[in-house]
Amino acid sequence: MLRLHDTALGKIVALEPRRPGQVSMYVCGPTVYDEPHLGHGRFALVWDVMRRYLEWSGLAVRFVSNVTDIDDKIIERAQREGRSAEDVANQYEKAWYEALDALGVRRPDDDPHATAYVTQMVDLVGELMQRGTAYETTDGVYFAVSEVDDYGLLARQSLESLQSGARVEVTEEKRSALDFVLWKKAKHDDEPQWPSPWGAGRPGWHTECVVMALDLLGEDFDLHGAGIDLAFPHHENERAQAVALGRPFARRWAHSGFVLGPGGVKMSKSLGNYTSLTDLLARTDPSAYRLLVLQSHYRAPLEVGPVAMERAERSLEGLDELARRTAGMEASPGAAALEEFQSHMDEDLGTAPATALMFDLRARANAALDGGDLRTGGSLAAAALEISRAFGLELGAGNDRMDDQTARLVAERDSARASGDYARSDTIRDELAANGWIVKDTPDGTRVHHRRPGSLG
Repeated sequence: MLRLHDTALGKIVALEPRRPGQVSMYVCGPTVYDEPHLGHGRFALVWDVMRRYLEWSGLAVRFVSNVTDIDDKIIERAQREGRSAEDVANQYEKAWYEALDALGVRRPDDDPHATAYVTQMVDLVGELMQRGTAYETTDGVYFAVSEVDDYGLLARQSLESLQSGARVEVTEEKRSALDFVLWKKAKHDDEPQWPSPWGAGRPGWHTECVVMALDLLGEDFDLHGAGIDLAFPHHENERAQAVALGRPFARRWAHSGFVLGPGGVKMSKSLGNYTSLTDLLARTDPSAYRLLVLQSHYRAPLEVGPVAMERAERSLEGLDELARRTAGMEASPGAAALEEFQSHMDEDLGTAPATALMFDLRARANAALDGGDLRTGGSLAAAALEISRAFGLELGAGNDRMDDQTARLVAERDSARASGDYARSDTIRDELAANGWIVKDTPDGTRVHHRRPGSLG
């Protein structure tokens, strides 16, 4: 049974699905106003691995992840660039899914869009108004957080503590600085808007996921996840609305950690220090970023830089080599190795020790194969490759047959190395790499294989 750190409880507990053999997951998706950055890539990979592992364990998973296609940031970009909000949202949703496809992140079973749920959001706000947990002002409708007794649960702070640290905005009609907007009245005729009992406008961000999750997964669904930056206030505000409606919401809340940029600073668009995920995937093997994410615990900060990525690429090449070495070999993975893998993963998705196990199995497999013990080596290799499949790492893929030009360059490089012309050898290596080949020096000469498909560029 998978045990996860529940943000609401502050401890590791069993997942305990509401229906035996089935898991319902909701993961907050992108607000599509810009290119995705490395932090977006990390949280997408974390929940993709979670989904894959649950399925590997024999569970049926329904995975829902939304797209916020109407938001102030989308509108601001559209106005700045003189185009429609819909055009901006379409452009960056396409960029989002292209990046995720390159990473090998599986598409959600459902990807609800905010603009398709506005009518239901208006109904939800109306019900909150009737219950007295929401109130109207001149600029919109707000949720009164004081009406929820345990508000602040996901922040692990009391309402009083949150209020004392909140910035007081005296110019607003809000009853509390913590009250959040449910409906924003339109300020201009040319901005995106929908009709409502409180005037034309658009929904607040915190309302969409409540409506979508309850519509697609139903009450008391199993797991709500995202990056830790969404725990408060976004997820707390979602939870508060469900509580106020008297509707059981997520059973478990789980959050992945930040990606750190240079100097250990959190990477984010607001700080302007992020690296575009699109740019990274154009320069490196997408599976190397997946591997780097796997080698860190999902709740721990992850620092990403050239050295770490190069190390991950080299490690990935070793796994690729094992896959090629054992291709066609009939062997079953040892039960003990897979039981150890499951033990690591079941304890708060322990991908770091599970990845270390995979590399240990690889090393032992190669040693056994080098010694001629094909039975042991095959079994160890099969276990390592089974773990890689559970992780979503595609190994040894691609057609490595050389065309005539590549074969000529390989022969020329071997000749240059044999004559000691290492400058020419390095130049040819660079040319082969530019053509999409990974170059490896072996006692038998230069060996090349294709980078796996999927890289952007």
